[in-house]
Amino acid sequence: MPTISVSNAAKRVALAGGALTVATVSAAVVLIAISSGSLAAEPKIPAIQPSVPVTVDPATTAYLVLDDSSAVCTENPRCVATLPAAAHLLAKARAADALVVFSKTINPGDRVLPQVAPRGGEQTVAARANKFFGTDLDHILRSHGIKTAVMVGTKTNGAILYTAYAANARGYTVVVATDGVSADSDYIQRYSLFQLLNQPGFPNAASTPLAPHGVTLSDTNLIRFHR
Repeated sequence: MPTISVSNAAKRVALAGGALTVATVSAAVVLIAISSGSLAAEPKIPAIQPSVPVTVDPATTAYLVLDDSSAVCTENPRCVATLPAAAHLLAKARAADALVVFSKTINPGDRVLPQVAPRGGEQTVAARANKFFGTDLDHILRSHGIKTAVMVGTKTNGAILYTAYAANARGYTVVVATDGVSADSDYIQRYSLFQLLNQPGFPNAASTPLAPHGVTLSDTNLIRFHR
């Protein structure tokens, strides 16, 4: 990356007939950096641990399908592409009699998409990114003796990230199925997965399987419900 000193930037401003102020010097530095392409590259994210196999007890595990709904998923090809994986894991959770809970946004008319729709007595909560805030999700989980939450849905930097952190803060262990979550770009997806493993106060940077009160990155094909 090219390095441009503030003094050189100031000279350029002066040559252009501008007054030398902090604002104009700062603006010059930014403009020169942009024109040189030094701000164009996205920062690199450290390597993310690969998905690991996990076996969870269906008696103490909840499967959370977060915001795979009409308001935020239907028009997003990245989200739509994750629905088969989310539905596959949903079938496994139901077959094991694990608790299943859904979420949707607070947008009027929002509904969970038919590929992963609730059935029977399965419950749905509606909230912004943190699905614990202003809902009875914590009560639902605790009343069923839940200790582990397996999550899919969208967005990875929204409902998944904030609900995972809120779950860890409440003492739950979290598993995120990476093929069942989506974001608006590959960069945001990778950054969000990195953040999930490096949450302040609840880090699990190595993605150690089922690290207590942390997040493990897994895959819908690698998650097994077994007593």
